Amino acid sequence: MGGYLLGYVSEKATVTREDARKLTHICAAFGRLRGDGTVLRDHPLTDRLAEIRSWNPEIRVLLSLVNNPGEEDAFTSVCADPRLRQVFAESCAELAEKHGFDGVDLDWEYPYVPSNFQGASPDDRENFTETLRGIRKAFDSLPGKRPLLSVAAGADLYYTASVDLPAVSEVLDFINLMTYDLKCGFHALSGHHTPLYSSAGDYFRNSCDQALRLFTACGVPKEKLLLGCAFYSRKWEDVPDRNRGFLQLTKRGGSYGPSWAELERDYLDRNGFTRYWDDEAKAPFLFDGSTFISYDDPRSLREKCAYVRREGYAGIFYWEHGCDPSGKLLDTLYRGMNGD
Repeated sequence: MGGYLLGYVSEKATVTREDARKLTHICAAFGRLRGDGTVLRDHPLTDRLAEIRSWNPEIRVLLSLVNNPGEEDAFTSVCADPRLRQVFAESCAELAEKHGFDGVDLDWEYPYVPSNFQGASPDDRENFTETLRGIRKAFDSLPGKRPLLSVAAGADLYYTASVDLPAVSEVLDFINLMTYDLKCGFHALSGHHTPLYSSAGDYFRNSCDQALRLFTACGVPKEKLLLGCAFYSRKWEDVPDRNRGFLQLTKRGGSYGPSWAELERDYLDRNGFTRYWDDEAKAPFLFDGSTFISYDDPRSLREKCAYVRREGYAGIFYWEHGCDPSGKLLDTLYRGMNGD
């Protein structure tokens, strides 16, 4: 295998035998952190771990954790309290020791950032580091196979300023760098939401390559960084009919668009949409004269796999497994990471 191949699997998604044999890691999305430091593990994969491992004994399955609904400040409040941090660390260790998970993935979006409908504090930066150290210590006290600890990280400058990356890299096994939504609801400029490289003329020079280079410059080893791919799209509506809709100012940001399965069925050179390829960004897009759609497809995924292998990064991951029920995109990644 040329590197890690990790899939985020939501509660509604199905993992088949074929899927399990291609993946090296699964992040079950989601478990939930409560305000008292305990973790809810009510993900359907909790009851399928033995089956999945019978298909692929080498696969590692982590529980990805978010704030519990109704307790949107759970991460910032738990991480701020040494007693609750200890409860949290013990809860994570229990997931590995008693419930069969191979570790946890923390999806705190984002420490120190108050714009995502949650509480935030300047102290989040240091508290996040201490929380991860506590979980690592709890994991290292367990007998047997060493549990894994990862985070899902925002792929831009705000995250590098909000998290002590050199410190957390010492205790993390890997970082899932969310190199998607690089244009999203915050951006009224239509464009690629998960490009490998930046395009000339783009006000926002963010890309997978730029984000990975930023994180390595901030002290994260390449062997701990995974590039993120999108099995869903972003779309902009009421786009001016110029430049094929690309890099046009609109009245609203980019909303969530169709999944890959929906794109294949209803959008790719169908219903008035034309597919275009940006060879500079190594990314496709669709436009019908007023709606612009950005997404990953097999061609862009092959480019990303080749990049990861060429540049020596740890691997590749995607959000989200249920968007690709045919397995076409997963198979592309599997072949790409194996040099095919």
